[in-house]
Amino acid sequence: MLVLTRKSNQSIMIGDDVEVSVLSVMGEKVRIGIQAPQEIPVFRKEIYLEIHRDDGTLEERAPSEVDDALEELGESER
Repeated sequence: MLVLTRKSNQSIMIGDDVEVSVLSVMGEKVRIGIQAPQEIPVFRKEIYLEIHRDDGTLEERAPSEVDDALEELGESER
């Protein structure tokens, strides 16, 4: 695992197309922004695990199943 230190308003690049920015730091909470192409799915880990809980891949899941998983976690769409 690569570990980096960043301050507010700084970012890192993943490949040529994905930028992860630190938007703000408030106590123990860090607010990040992720700029990525539309075809790259970006989820919080707990949502990703919920989507994959039945060993299905994201591509095999119908959009309604993803919506249901988000609803169960009390989340809205990305």
